[in-house]
Amino acid sequence: MTYSTTSANPTSYAQANAYTPLNFPELVSAIIHINEEHYDELLGFLTAFTSLSSEDMNEANVQLVDIYAEAIALQIQYKGTKKTSAQAHNPTFFIAFTAPITQFSDLNTQYILLKQQADKKLGKKTIKLTKQTFLVQDRYKVSQNMLRLELTGSTLDVSNKNSVPVDEAGYAYLFDLAHNASASQNVGDKASPTRAHCYYTLRKAWQTSDGVRAWVDVFLHGDTPGGHWASSLQIGDTVMSKREFPEKTAHLQDGQALLIADETSMPTVARLLELWDNPIPPLVLCVTQELADQAYFDAVKIGTDKKNGDKTRQSTECQTDNNFMLLPLVAGKIHSGKELAVLIDQTLANYLTNHPLQIEKVWGALEAGTAKALRGLIQQRLGLERSDSVIKVYWRKD
Repeated sequence: MTYSTTSANPTSYAQANAYTPLNFPELVSAIIHINEEHYDELLGFLTAFTSLSSEDMNEANVQLVDIYAEAIALQIQYKGTKKTSAQAHNPTFFIAFTAPITQFSDLNTQYILLKQQADKKLGKKTIKLTKQTFLVQDRYKVSQNMLRLELTGSTLDVSNKNSVPVDEAGYAYLFDLAHNASASQNVGDKASPTRAHCYYTLRKAWQTSDGVRAWVDVFLHGDTPGGHWASSLQIGDTVMSKREFPEKTAHLQDGQALLIADETSMPTVARLLELWDNPIPPLVLCVTQELADQAYFDAVKIGTDKKNGDKTRQSTECQTDNNFMLLPLVAGKIHSGKELAVLIDQTLANYLTNHPLQIEKVWGALEAGTAKALRGLIQQRLGLERSDSVIKVYWRKD
């Protein structure tokens, strides 16, 4: 599965030459994307498939440096000035795929299989390639531009925790938009979505007397395939999901946290708050284009659905203010990119000037350009370890 070599060793070139180079034009952007958006997964690969410990990687950066037909190449770049002799040169590890890549679309499948294997070895929840069918029981607005889909499905069974995540925030389903386009074509509508699939997070799932119900909240933001899909759904329609993905929020269990959300990630933050099991309430910075959408959090109460913790933790919580601070940012036409990241950073800076907080953990999810720019700004402002600051991409500007 795994091989290690160093770039200074002549045998490393021979080992690299044992793999088949790929010439897909999309490969460079794929490598950049994985390094920027899936860094924790690269650490997981090294932890699961090599003899390296977490201590070995504490003072190092990990980079995906190449993708071959048979393997990925991960290089450890040590940051410290006092390197051991073994760290004098940046070692490269080759982690083999289950099967060789013959076309670019194979990369997604093989990467997911690697992640599933690594997560299983590490005892972590992982992505599931599971098809599910849900029935739309109801649909209604919960804020000016947020549409709630209330779903039921034969596979929703809370007695089986692998079936539906009733106690997880940000659990995402990849919905098949083409399924509903095909259904509409049967009645004469020839329109088809420009994007065949779209991720939406599970807002909440719970048990009722007649089964399990789930909420999926969809922000209707302009002329988008997902927005058109959600708006077209009617009570009695079926929707299909093809993949499920857990969110990374475990680092929020302690310390003063900052949560950053836009309209697409407000459902995740709302569920995080309901499940909040940290004795310190978080600061929530909510970015919306319109003031009316800030009302989404009006009915959200912190800790209402949290799992029972230990007695010491519960005792501490009894002495803690259970109100979270909502810091609204109405950005108007600034809804993406570096410009919005700067505005978020300035808003945070102004708040911290008047309300000194020692922020120790960050979770956020925004547009791709905003997320990329904000990571650097947050690092400069707060100086957190990479594992303590998770800023995800929830959507991309077309």
